[in-house]
Parts: sequence; C-alpha cells; structure tokens
Amino acid sequence: VQLQASGGGLIQAGGSLRLSCADSGHTLSTHPTGWFRQAPGKEREFVAAITSGTRRTAYADSVKGRFTVSRDNAKNTVYLQMNSLKPEDTAVYYCAVVSRYSNTYYIKESDYDYWGQGTQVTVSS
Repeated sequence: VQLQASGGGLIQAGGSLRLSCADSGHTLSTHPTGWFRQAPGKEREFVAAITSGTRRTAYADSVKGRFTVSRDNAKNTVYLQMNSLKPEDTAVYYCAVVSRYSNTYYIKESDYDYWGQGTQVTVSS
C-alpha cells in the first residue's frame, strides 16, 4: 500500500484547501481511512475519519463544522476539505488506512497500519 497525500500549501486565515490521499492500489476504496496532523513541537493528533462502505465520518472537535472528509472510490482517493482555516491548523497532514476490513471508523493512531508521507499546511494570520 502506498499512500500519497497532496494539496497542502500556504494560505491565509479564513481560506480553504482540499487535501487528497491517493492509493495506487484499491485499499482506500475498501478500508477505513483517516487524517491526522502534527504541528511543530506537538504530537500527532486525529483530525477526521471515514468508513469504507457507509461513509460515516468522525471529526476532532477542533475541526468540526470546518473540515469535511469524503471519498471517491472510483478514483481510490480520500479528500479532506478544509474551510475557514486558522493559524492553529498549521501542521503536516497525514492520511492513513486501516488494513483490516471494517465498517466503522477509527480515531486512534494505533489503529492505522499504513501512512502517507504527509503534506504541509501553513495558515498565515
């Protein structure tokens, strides 16, 4: 499994970005997927997750109402739409996938088996 996260960049507060997580195989389309982020000097934290089939979602309280996770199984891609960005959203964003088949979502880092390389998001004030 090789996950490729992209879409990060430098943006002003209040702006929007859409991150993509692509998989060269078909794992993303059939397994739960999540987004995490790590800010400088901080531990990696959960951002959002989505199930495979029913596409139920979960969000960290800090991003609820601003971020939306979605998937396009035909493209083997999971997205993270980030709106109303704040300077505190600045971090390296990672996508990850759970290797086992499951119809639930996961919010713990330890539940995930494969990780992308991360994409930097910088929000200026």
